[in-house]
Amino acid sequence: MIKPDKLIKASLLLAWILLLVKLPACKNSERDSGNKLFTLLPAEVTQASFINHLDYDVQLKSKFNIYTFRNFYNGAGVALSDINNDGLIDILMGSNMGTNVLFLNKGDFRFEDISVSSGIQGKGWSTGVSFADVNGDGFSDLYVCKSGSPNGEQSRNELYINNGDLTFSERAKEFGLDELGNSTQGVFFDYDKDGDLDMYLLKNFPKAIGSFNLKENQRSVRDTLGGHKLFRNDGNKFTDVTEAAGIYGSTIAFGLGVTVGDINQDGWMDIYVSNDFFERDYVYINNQDGTFRETLTEMMRSISAASMGGDMADINNDHYPEIFATDMLPEHNDRLKTKTTFDNLENYKSSVENGYHHQFTRNVLQLNNGDGTFSEIGRLAGIYATDWSWGALIADLDNDGLKDIFVANGIYKDLTDQDYIQFFSNRDMVMSIVSGKNVDYKTLIDAIPSVKISSYAFKNLGGYKFSNEAASWGLATPGFSNGAAYGDLDNDGDMDLVVNNVNLPMYVYRNESRQKMPGNHFLKIILKGEGANTAAIGTRIPLRIMTVLYTSNRCRCADISQL
Repeated sequence: MIKPDKLIKASLLLAWILLLVKLPACKNSERDSGNKLFTLLPAEVTQASFINHLDYDVQLKSKFNIYTFRNFYNGAGVALSDINNDGLIDILMGSNMGTNVLFLNKGDFRFEDISVSSGIQGKGWSTGVSFADVNGDGFSDLYVCKSGSPNGEQSRNELYINNGDLTFSERAKEFGLDELGNSTQGVFFDYDKDGDLDMYLLKNFPKAIGSFNLKENQRSVRDTLGGHKLFRNDGNKFTDVTEAAGIYGSTIAFGLGVTVGDINQDGWMDIYVSNDFFERDYVYINNQDGTFRETLTEMMRSISAASMGGDMADINNDHYPEIFATDMLPEHNDRLKTKTTFDNLENYKSSVENGYHHQFTRNVLQLNNGDGTFSEIGRLAGIYATDWSWGALIADLDNDGLKDIFVANGIYKDLTDQDYIQFFSNRDMVMSIVSGKNVDYKTLIDAIPSVKISSYAFKNLGGYKFSNEAASWGLATPGFSNGAAYGDLDNDGDMDLVVNNVNLPMYVYRNESRQKMPGNHFLKIILKGEGANTAAIGTRIPLRIMTVLYTSNRCRCADISQL
């Protein structure tokens, strides 16, 4: 963790902050007013037009589709950063079959597509995208993960170094980050506190799930192509330190989400990894000596099964971050019965006995107890079922001092539909679409149901309770949303949202809370780090919060806490 007295050039003049004034006659409620908290802005207004277009039909000759590549409809990411240091956050949209798109923020929610002139379009199947000042020159660089076929140059990850003039140069090989294989996301942070940014690379190996022997746990067997990796920054040259640092690097780590934070509040950054399918998730606690220890089974009694996206943040303002991970459990009965299968007791026992821990098909919210353990409160909090979920974001969306949860949702082709599976498992149907080594993929894929699903937006009610306000907040637009990111795009003090969809236009949501809820406030702090970590990534700023309660002509101070 970066020490504020050494790496932060920010003035904190207020030790005590008046966060919220409660007047008896002035109750502010966006639900009562009927006003939407977010406005979905059309491309005609923003000039930001993008669709992550996927068409298996054009890939039939190469036989590249959902049956030959299970992550075909997983979608792509979103990254937000101020690439030219003009004080406005810009947008990068990842594309699977097309090229990536970079939108320059011109102010007032107007954007300019500078993808071609900037040189960031890239090639190959992009997945996760990340902005970070990799070389420490004060400008945000771009790292693009690649997936698809594990062979060939087009599946190598790309690193675009910012030239400082709205152009980028691809230099992944020079920096040692041109990783080959199915990468999901790269997250940059200073794990060894030497003042520069290192990287954890999340991967998802395409080997068929049915080919694994679940009684032979392969977690400790390393695979250079399929395993997760940790890269140490050695001065603009990254070194693979995965094994030496104690990071698992096997083919069974089907990574779909990674988030970094100080789990035990010791000042050093830790890692949470969401793994799909039978492999359990990982919790890596930083040993403060360049290594990590994996402690999930010691800290958590149960986890999600098909862990998807995840995030880490403090939901109850006690300093300690909670961990949220999404799964694929539908909320409503019809989709629950038609889209979901559950393990029987024997499979569950076998999974536990073979080291995969206690996994259940549902979202989990792990409450940090502050003593090295977590309590899973997803059902208590009311956030455990959000259908086929992807990106998960924890942020204070309504500026009330409590962090809310946004969940991107839906898949373009629902391969788990039980009616579809039963119909095509019929022997006569199989014979009609399979002829020797030839498979009629078109017939198979066209029949898969495709249903748009709304995202979820959970308002934090306090007391470990959440309420889905996606509809009342204006975030319930049905779609096939995957990647999502939040940031203050118009510098008005509230968090706007950008969402990447499959075969639908991108969503740019403007947050209206500064206008709809003027009684809620914000504090903006600009951090500048010394050394190569120019954005001071990893900084923690404790703030003492004082709520003032007005009664008649007198006021009294109460509810003093810290964030």
